[in-house]
Amino acid sequence: MAKVLIKGQKEIDVDYQTNGEVYLNGDLFNHEVVEVKPNHYHVIKSGKAFEVEIVATDKASKMVSLLVNGKKVEVTVKDKMDILLEKLGISNTTAKKANDLKAPMPGLIHEIKVREGQEVHQGDPILILEAMKMENVLKSPGDGIIKAISVEKGQSVEKNQVLITFS
Repeated sequence: MAKVLIKGQKEIDVDYQTNGEVYLNGDLFNHEVVEVKPNHYHVIKSGKAFEVEIVATDKASKMVSLLVNGKKVEVTVKDKMDILLEKLGISNTTAKKANDLKAPMPGLIHEIKVREGQEVHQGDPILILEAMKMENVLKSPGDGIIKAISVEKGQSVEKNQVLITFS
């Protein structure tokens, strides 16, 4: 199971079966796909022909840019893990675009490893959040400078509460 978001507006559930069948929002997708040349496909669906070219892919953001009959279409793909993380209130596909770091769960601020004005890089430890008797190291979602720290050591926080703001 995967989800495809087209142009940031229309979301489609995609279910790939082991027998090769594909279901879109529960309906069987009857189609024929022929690769004309690398990244260029001829697709026939319901008697209509479509020329599809894969223009660009960004694995980090899971974004695919397509030309469908000459029109640009941007598609974001969410796999099973992305869907699970989203249900838990954690989104790894938007992390690079984030302007702040939010608490992924309720907990207690155990340690703050940065200070305002400090430069951080993606993956750097920012703070430690204690939740359910476990210490969780929250890391920087991207490169930036710490603009504001909205919490203090020992403070209780709620899920999605802004902890750190980046500039």
